Amino acid sequence: MSESTPITPDPNPAEALDSVAINPSEPATATSDRSAKTRQILGMKGAASGETSIWKIRLQLMKPITWIPLIWGVVCGAASSGNYTWTLENVLKVATCMLLAGPLMTGYTQILNDYYDREIDAINEPYRPIPSGAIPLPQVIIQIWILLIAGISLAFVLDVWSGHEFPTITAIAIIGSFIAYIYSAPPLKLKQNGWLGSYALGASYITLPWSTGHALFGELNSTIVILTMFYSLAGLGIAIVNDFKSVEGDRQLGLNSLPVMFGITTAAWICVVTIDVFQGFIAAYLVSIHENLYAAILVLLIIPQITLQDMYFLRDPVKNDVKYQASAQPFLVLGMLVTGLALGHAGV
Repeated sequence: MSESTPITPDPNPAEALDSVAINPSEPATATSDRSAKTRQILGMKGAASGETSIWKIRLQLMKPITWIPLIWGVVCGAASSGNYTWTLENVLKVATCMLLAGPLMTGYTQILNDYYDREIDAINEPYRPIPSGAIPLPQVIIQIWILLIAGISLAFVLDVWSGHEFPTITAIAIIGSFIAYIYSAPPLKLKQNGWLGSYALGASYITLPWSTGHALFGELNSTIVILTMFYSLAGLGIAIVNDFKSVEGDRQLGLNSLPVMFGITTAAWICVVTIDVFQGFIAAYLVSIHENLYAAILVLLIIPQITLQDMYFLRDPVKNDVKYQASAQPFLVLGMLVTGLALGHAGV
């Protein structure tokens, strides 16, 4: 009600108060419901429960929000090859490779992780499809196998399409699927160890898709593999961010994530220092190969990440983990592309 609106006495003041108390909340509730449903489909924290469509449940299990870094890694790899040109065939190759890296292999990884984490999720995220009982376990297992077989098969198709004598992309897909298994499943279950698990996750998000994109248009070499594995140490920091949302369940079930091992504050500092320092080392490497302009751009992209770490993450990593990732990660992934372009330009 604006100040210029005339005030007229209401003959039924109780009913009027009820309408004021209830009606204004309806738009906010509707917005909140839509937000929760969107989070549910994307596989994000704070999702709604009660979804009945089996196909939406299957999509939720695959966590589409997690596909984006892998898809972007393919783009960075294509850039670092130095051979990508804008032809229809190359665009179709990249799109197919994105399907491999995102929905198929990442989808497989996420469902496998949810399957073996169902007890933890019952504590941390009980609205997830498996702990909530929205989908039977046999159907989850079938979906895991379908995505795995489809992913390895598509990787082989890309090898044939690219004319590889050795099936490089297929080998990467098999290695990635194996890492995903030992990350989530006993007896190794790498995620039980904060350092090994976080690095395995970081390497999976950077080295594997980057190497795949590079192999699609060029010859994958040890320099690219080593550089991307080094870059994955920055990815280790990003992986640690994901541990803060499940710290309570991890603590109860004896999983030694870094927030459990070192406490919230120390783990947050380990996280941000890792992200920043190893990006700085990559910038120094670009200077060493005389790609100074790209190095300067990368440094400029690190600065806002440091600012956002101070604004959000370090102040309350449990509350602000999603907000921090949404605001800071675009700068990190742009830095990856800058690095890929620099490597392609230098002919590494």
